[in-house]
Order: sequence, then structure tokens, then C-alpha cells
Amino acid sequence: MSKESLAKIKHEKKILREKIWELLSEKGVARFPGAFGRIPNFVGAEVAAEKAAETEAFRKARFIKANPDSPQLPLRVKALFEGKTIFMAVPKLKAEKPFLRLDPQKLKVHPLRAATIKGAFKYGEPVSPEDMPEIDLVITGCVAVTRRGKRLGKGGGFADLELAILAHFAKISPETPVLTTIHPLQVVEEIPLEEHDFSVDIIATPEEVIYAEGPKRFVDRIIWEALSEDKLKAIPVLKYLRARENVSRETK
Repeated sequence: MSKESLAKIKHEKKILREKIWELLSEKGVARFPGAFGRIPNFVGAEVAAEKAAETEAFRKARFIKANPDSPQLPLRVKALFEGKTIFMAVPKLKAEKPFLRLDPQKLKVHPLRAATIKGAFKYGEPVSPEDMPEIDLVITGCVAVTRRGKRLGKGGGFADLELAILAHFAKISPETPVLTTIHPLQVVEEIPLEEHDFSVDIIATPEEVIYAEGPKRFVDRIIWEALSEDKLKAIPVLKYLRARENVSRETK
């Protein structure tokens, strides 16, 4: 993909994000702390979580990788109540052990406290990706999705990177279901995609559960060329993996 094409896609994504954030705000369905710049919390998030919890993918899951954002808090709480272990990423992956394990068998606080970002830091156990079990379900936050499963995040690229790292360590595979909960206004007709973008399989809104109609997008490797030098320097697990790859190339 040329630099011009990539720049155009990034611009189109930015415009679409801003459109969704503005729409949610104008319609009065965005909850505190506001939609702009975030995975937006929305009115009906609890109902969407209930619908998501009824899916076979959620019911069967024992180990869940979940995003830390507010709209998915009800689903994380429900998972802990049902005895499922949750793994949440450290913000921006800036720790030597970039995931936090919330094991309901070991928690001594209410799931409502443990399932927040602050709670995960306080009560979660830091783990490296290689020490995680195989993940049964990924819960992700979205700014927008299509019925074919295309996904738009908030623009940081960390959700894609977290899954690429887990794929590198064989903790997720193309068969691992990816689920999101959103407001119906976040369902759009089309989303431009970059090479690193993954898709969602299950979309739960307060009104319905949508099973994606499109082909699965699964990135089975870390796309080094798509990462900025700042990101490579700031994320310990990337520095470790890149150094290991360089050593491997030098010894061949």
C-alpha cells in the first residue's frame, strides 16, 4: 500500500470516528465521560452485555481477553461473576508483563471493583503473554462496526497490537471469537481498513445480536513496518521480540 493510500485511509477513519462521536453526543446516548476520543460508553450498555452473555461464545469461554473501556465493564463484571478469568492489557502495553490476570477464584473484592481499570491494576496479577493460557474469547471495544465485522477503534492501534502479540505467542487463533458491545448508532455501512486491522465476529447491541457476515480478518503476526519507532521503544515486549528476531536472523 502506497503512503498516499495509507494516508487517505487514516484520514477517512478519522472523519468516521468524529462523525460517530458527534452522533452519539447529539442523540444523547453517550454516557460519562463523553464520547470524543474514546471507546464511547453508551446508554443501554448493560442490556447489550446481557445479550452478549447469552451467546454460546461467551457461555463456553473460560479465559477471556477483554478491553478495559467503560462500555464493556458490565460484561467483564458478568464474566467474573460466572467464574471466568479475564486478562486485560496494561494501558499502552508499557510494562514488562503487559497483561493483568483477574482470576475470580483469587479475588477478595467484588467483581465491580476488580473489573475497572483501577481495579485491574490493584487486584490483577501481571503476566507475560507467554505465560497466559489459550484465550477462548476476545472482548473488544469499538467506535464503529459493520455487519460484515469490520471494526474501527479509537485510533491508537493498541487493540490490534495486543491481539497480534497474543497471536505471535499462539494464545489466539483465527478460530478465537471476537465480540463487541455497541450502540445501534455505531453500526455503519463501511469502514476503510489497514493491514493490521482485525474483525469482530459477534456484535451485541441493546436490540440484537449480530453475527458478522463478512470474511474473518485475523492478523497472525506483528507488522513491524506499521509500528512507529516511538512505539517500538516504549513497549518492552516489542523490544524483546525485535531483539530476538534480530538475533535469529544473524545466526542463520
